[in-house]
Amino acid sequence: MNRIIFGDCRDTMRQLASDGVRSQMCFTSPPYYGLRDYGHDGQLGLEQTPDEYILNLVEVFRCVRDLLADDGVLWLNIGDSYCSSNGFGRATADHLREASKAVPANNRCLVPLHGSGIKSKDLIGIPWMLAFALRADGWYLRQDIIWHKPNPMPESIRDRCTKAHEYLFLLSKSDRYYFNQDAIKEPSQEWTGRAATFDRGGNSVADHVIPGQRAAQHRPRPSVKRGGFNGKTQDLPGREAFRAVTPGRNKRSVWTVPVKPYKGAHFAVFPAALIEPCILAGSRAGDIVLDPFMGSGTTAAVAIQHGRQYLGCELNPDYKPLQDERINDAHNSLGLFGGAA
Repeated sequence: MNRIIFGDCRDTMRQLASDGVRSQMCFTSPPYYGLRDYGHDGQLGLEQTPDEYILNLVEVFRCVRDLLADDGVLWLNIGDSYCSSNGFGRATADHLREASKAVPANNRCLVPLHGSGIKSKDLIGIPWMLAFALRADGWYLRQDIIWHKPNPMPESIRDRCTKAHEYLFLLSKSDRYYFNQDAIKEPSQEWTGRAATFDRGGNSVADHVIPGQRAAQHRPRPSVKRGGFNGKTQDLPGREAFRAVTPGRNKRSVWTVPVKPYKGAHFAVFPAALIEPCILAGSRAGDIVLDPFMGSGTTAAVAIQHGRQYLGCELNPDYKPLQDERINDAHNSLGLFGGAA
């Protein structure tokens, strides 16, 4: 596939779905509410109310669902917004910092919230508003993942903590879907060939005694005899043998990924390290990875680096040179010659 199409992503995805195109997974981050005026008709993020913004995104992701394979998944990164003292929507600090590089300050907080029931200084709650709306629209809301930013933008606020996280939601088209857990396992203890027993705090009970309890010593589970063909029995390996195939622990739901600066003009670029585990877990080699808000092309570049195809939509054609550069860099990093198709 390897294609980025310019125009309203809803129109583009409807046409692709009618043509029979199917993607295995989607990773995307839509324009945040109240962040920036892109100067394009049909842009999202400057709706008069948060409810209108959510309705528009539900329509977008309904089109995404139509493009997904039956066992496909959606990874959705979305940040929150505050109601500022003048009654306008205001995105959180990291994205205001990026927007300020290209947009005058008086053009950054343009969404009036008077009459919406949201008070000055309220955190609007956009991520969960969207997650619940998508669930009501038929998506399976499988998990909320915390993107922890160890290098967040400092905030000059005195009555709350500095915001250092965003949400990443995992949603699926059906209750059974493709998810490669082994591809994103985290290292646990040094692998010795033995399966350790852990307490709820993640500590090995061989080294740590739980207060009020006796530390249990690990004993390998023996092989189990099961009936086989022609009346013969066969040995089934115990827990240790199964764990030896895929050592490590299941990936946790808090991902620490630093914010990375980007020299290009696109103002909100998420780091490749945030996308990589999503692509590895949500797709196979050769699968199509969709991003309806392609922006500078990060999703396409990461898809290429991991042997996937990409399919993207983008409203603003001014981003094409940025996309071409990143896609070419991704191909060159693999020793290939290529570019945007």
